[in-house]
Amino acid sequence: MSRKCIFTGKGPMVGNNVSHANNKTKKRSLPNLRRVRIKLEDGTSVRVRVAASTLRTMRKKS
Repeated sequence: MSRKCIFTGKGPMVGNNVSHANNKTKKRSLPNLRRVRIKLEDGTSVRVRVAASTLRTMRKKS
């Protein structure tokens, strides 16, 4: 299962750790994914991985 939000497509981002001596090493920041149950129109529920920021937006609109 990939580390990606199914609604927004947010995935891992890549950047650099920069030291005081300006040495750069790669770092990877992962999205804040949550596993939630979503009810479908036919009454069944599905577990999906959703970013926390997307969850806040979904709760605001409902």
